[in-house]
Amino acid sequence: MNTQATLSETPADDATEPALFATMSTMRAMRRLQPDPVPDELLDRLIQAAVWGPSGGNMQRYEYVVVTDPEVMAELAPLWKRCVDAYLATTGKYAPAGMDEAAYGRMVAAIEYQRDHFAETPALIIPCYRFPEPRMEEEGVRKYAEALGAEATARMGRIQERFSALAEGSCVYPGVQNLLLAARALGLAANITIWHLMLEEEWKAALGIPEDMNTFAAIPVGWPRGNFGPVSRRPVAEVVHRNRW
Repeated sequence: MNTQATLSETPADDATEPALFATMSTMRAMRRLQPDPVPDELLDRLIQAAVWGPSGGNMQRYEYVVVTDPEVMAELAPLWKRCVDAYLATTGKYAPAGMDEAAYGRMVAAIEYQRDHFAETPALIIPCYRFPEPRMEEEGVRKYAEALGAEATARMGRIQERFSALAEGSCVYPGVQNLLLAARALGLAANITIWHLMLEEEWKAALGIPEDMNTFAAIPVGWPRGNFGPVSRRPVAEVVHRNRW
């Protein structure tokens, strides 16, 4: 059985379920957008939804670049094309294991459509975050090492870069998911990518983003060409491990 084609176990139109479940179960990545502008008021609602998301330590150091100027979008289009072409030539060259080739072909066609029409994108949102420098005192470091133990402290030293990246991402992506949910609830098409990171310096230069500010996604937003529909995901029984792996 094609597990990735298995639909959500909860029908999207089940009147007994909270509306949020129907929203989540029909939140496909929508890459074909109409060129019509999205009102600033709606874009502000998306950012408000993102701001409501949890942020590690309640630091709230996120910033959002919202691009709606067609001239700026036209400047970004060649960068987007280079990133998409690099992806399709490597990771995106083959369908994921278990995914039907025809379905993957349709997804690639949508990616190529978005690439070729990127200059017409009504809005693009770039979530950014600047993680503060940690405040470390000698006494705190000593207690930290005591709490973890020598072996775990040494291991943390080896994975510190990964730990820091995950800590920063965990402050951003919950808000991004809120943004995507809000877009779906408002009838807007959106999809999240991180392909821009392949040329992050060029993107930041084009948008005037400070060098010490990290970017975490590029989210095109607009009114959809086509209809929302149920997502295809693996069933819960295949992915859950209860109590232990």
